[in-house]
Amino acid sequence: MSENENEQVSKNRLHGLWALTNRDLKKWYKAPIVFLLTILQPIVWMGLLGKSLNLGAIFSLAQIPHVAFNPPLTLAQLGQLSSAINGLSASIMRNTFGVTDYFSFIAMGLVSLATLFTASFSGMSVVWDRRTGFLSKALSTPVSKSLIILSKVLSAALRSVFQAGIVVVVAIVFGLKFGTNFTAFSILGVFAVVFLIAMGLSSIFITINLRATRIETPQAVLTLFTLPIIFASNAFFPINLMPSWLQIIANVNPLSYTTDAVRRLMIFSNGIGKFPFSLPFDFAYVGIFAAVATTIGVVLSWRFLNK
Repeated sequence: MSENENEQVSKNRLHGLWALTNRDLKKWYKAPIVFLLTILQPIVWMGLLGKSLNLGAIFSLAQIPHVAFNPPLTLAQLGQLSSAINGLSASIMRNTFGVTDYFSFIAMGLVSLATLFTASFSGMSVVWDRRTGFLSKALSTPVSKSLIILSKVLSAALRSVFQAGIVVVVAIVFGLKFGTNFTAFSILGVFAVVFLIAMGLSSIFITINLRATRIETPQAVLTLFTLPIIFASNAFFPINLMPSWLQIIANVNPLSYTTDAVRRLMIFSNGIGKFPFSLPFDFAYVGIFAAVATTIGVVLSWRFLNK
C-alpha cells in the first residue's frame, strides 16, 4: 500500500470501527458454547415462560365449579355454555391484549426481553477488555475513543438482531398467530426497531461502566436495572391496566415503544395504531432514544474512557 493510501486510511474517521466490531463478534460466534446458549435461551424462554402463562385457559368451562349447576346441565346446555364462554374469553382477551392468544402477545414481548439482556451484557466487555489489557492497546492506537465505544454498541445491536430473529422463528414454531397486516417486510421492521433499541440500551450500559475496573460492577448494574426496565413496560402486560404511577414510567420507557412496534408489525390487526402508541411514533421515539443515548456515550467516552 502506498504512502498516500496509508494517509487516506488514517484520516478516515471511521477507520478501525469494523475491525473492533468484528473482534467483539468473533468472541461471540467463535465460542461454540456461548453461541449455542444464544440459540437455546429464547427456546427455553418461549417454551417455559411463553407457554406456561396460558391466560386464555382461565376463561373456560372447566374452571367453573360443578356445584354451580344445580340441577346438572344437559349435554346440549353444556355445549351452548361452552360456546358462550369461549366467545366471552376471546372478547376479553382481544379487548385486554389486542389478540385472542396470549402466547403471541408475550412472544413478541420476549423479543424485547432478549434485546435488553443482550444489550446489558455489553457493559461487561469494557471491563473485560480493561482487565485483559486490550483496552490499553486500543487506546494507544490512532483509533478514536468514540469508535471503541461505537464498535461495542454496533456489536451488541447486531447480536440483538440475530437473537430477535431466533425468537421470532421459535415463536412461529410454537404457534405464533400473525396479524392481518403481517407481510415479509414486517420482519425487516422488527429488525430495524430492535437494532435501534439495542444501540440505545447498550450505549447506556457501556456508559455506566466506562470507569469500572471490577467485573462485579456491570453484573450489579445488570441485576439492578434489567428487571425494572422489562416489568415497567408492556412486554408482559398492557400499560392501561397497570397502577397509575407505573403507567407514567411505562409510557416513557423506550422498551414499551419497541414492544408495541414489534406487535403492530407481527400480531396486531391495527398495524398503525393511535398516538402515542402508533407505529410511526414508536420508530421515532426509539430512534431519538438511540441517537441521544449513543451521543451521550460517545461524548462521555472522550472524557472518561481510560486505560
